[in-house]
Amino acid sequence: MLGQTVTADYYQFAGNDDLRTSDLQTFLDDTNIKAIISGRGGYGTNRIIDRLDFSTFIDHPKWVVGFSDITVLLSHILTACGVQSIHGQMPGTFEDATSESLESLKKALFGEEISYTYSPSFQGKPGEAEGILTGGNLSILVSLEGTNSAPDYTDKILFLEDVGEYEYAIDRMMRTLDRTGKLKDLKGLIIGAFNEIKPEDIPFGQSAEEVIWEIVKDYGYPVCFEFPTGHIENNMAMTIGKNVKLSVDQIQTTLDFN
Repeated sequence: MLGQTVTADYYQFAGNDDLRTSDLQTFLDDTNIKAIISGRGGYGTNRIIDRLDFSTFIDHPKWVVGFSDITVLLSHILTACGVQSIHGQMPGTFEDATSESLESLKKALFGEEISYTYSPSFQGKPGEAEGILTGGNLSILVSLEGTNSAPDYTDKILFLEDVGEYEYAIDRMMRTLDRTGKLKDLKGLIIGAFNEIKPEDIPFGQSAEEVIWEIVKDYGYPVCFEFPTGHIENNMAMTIGKNVKLSVDQIQTTLDFN
């Protein structure tokens, strides 16, 4: 089933706010639908999130899939509704997606066992942790602070990604999360892709990874970098709200979805 917004066009949006609200509300309320997969990201979910009624969705939950700007929706339905969702590839990214990332989305949708293991080139902090997974796009998460869509970071394993930002902006956003106490009580931190970094006339002096490491290096939980999630072809599915186990050592990182 396709929503009307798939072919709609209103300036920068896939239809005006009324149409986008109505379209999504229809799918949230339809108890025969098992999953809602966003066509693409961009901008605008925060314009409609407070206009949506999630009462039927809470009684009849379903998968909601997407990433980037869809982080607004994924974070909201965990925080306000207590429902899991999937941060993963969308139809707008399917064509360039790796077969592994598409297979991971299929496994997440159908409840199959998922485990990711990889070897990063930028070393984090070794250790093991278990907890509920939350996170998504850094810029979006910071924009949610002070709203009823903001995640509860306490005792969570947090994953972050972003695209097209300046290094100073990444520094500012991470320090905002740190100053508001969101980073100190995590169980673990997963740093995904921070790609398409914008050049600056005067260099900032640190890469995105170095910026983040400086802020979190003194915390006691495990930290990994270069995890395959974000605005990349190999954007592996991450089930937000699910209990996971994170293992980080000097050679490799493993994330198990229990």
